[in-house]
Amino acid sequence: MSHRIALVTDSTCDIPAEWVEQYQIEVVPLTIIFGDEQFLDGVELSALAFYERLARENRHPTTSQPAPRDFLAAYQKAADRGASEVLAITISSAMSGTIQSARQAAEQSPIPVTVMDGRNNSMGLGWQVIAAARAREAGGGMAQMLAAAEKVRDRMVYYISLDTITYLSKGGRISEAIKFLDSVIQIKPLIYVKPDTGTVGASLPARSRSGAIDGLYKQFFRHIPPGKALHVAVLHNNAEEEARALAERVRQEHNPVEMFITIVSPVLGVHTGPRAIALCGYAED
Repeated sequence: MSHRIALVTDSTCDIPAEWVEQYQIEVVPLTIIFGDEQFLDGVELSALAFYERLARENRHPTTSQPAPRDFLAAYQKAADRGASEVLAITISSAMSGTIQSARQAAEQSPIPVTVMDGRNNSMGLGWQVIAAARAREAGGGMAQMLAAAEKVRDRMVYYISLDTITYLSKGGRISEAIKFLDSVIQIKPLIYVKPDTGTVGASLPARSRSGAIDGLYKQFFRHIPPGKALHVAVLHNNAEEEARALAERVRQEHNPVEMFITIVSPVLGVHTGPRAIALCGYAED
């Protein structure tokens, strides 16, 4: 291993595979559960296969966080490869108990572990991990890696347009009033992640798919400072064609320094459902 400080995160991060390899990031998978079947996220079930199954499955899937032993295995692997310490950045503690597993494992780790609450998910988490990796590439130690990740965390803007409220409803994450409203007018919810708390908020819904995607775009850029270097991920739940069109609009109108399109982790798709689409990113100083 070429780095003294190992980087560990979880499979909700949605970091592209080539970056996981390039930056030597260890990813601990969560679990997707369909009835009696269990699949390690991204290991035993791909995102594409998951969304195809979700669209035809009568049973609503659930998820499970990694056990402490899973994080401990990642820490041990880092130590075996020559790392002297670990930085673990996880999905928001307000969304999952994953961070508790990471912390429990840290108590038994053969090398010191610093655990950071990413207060986000998908590339809202992934951009933080990449920032820490790039600080490490530049020669920074733990303090510099943490500072880089925290700076990105605090600036993160992440809006998600849902094609249906059904999956939030099945997961018990919305009120009966919203369920009733959806049954009457078939709204397209727009939600966002609050970077200060790691919780989810609701923004203005739409009644059509095109209106929902346009609203997503406008809300995202309403919170991005103009004229700054922009890093953005276009995320989708098996809606690649629309994601590409949205990315092209971002490219033409805002010219980001870094942008890519990726499909969202099944663990998150359990709650957001097929055809959700999102913008997630931040602006530099």
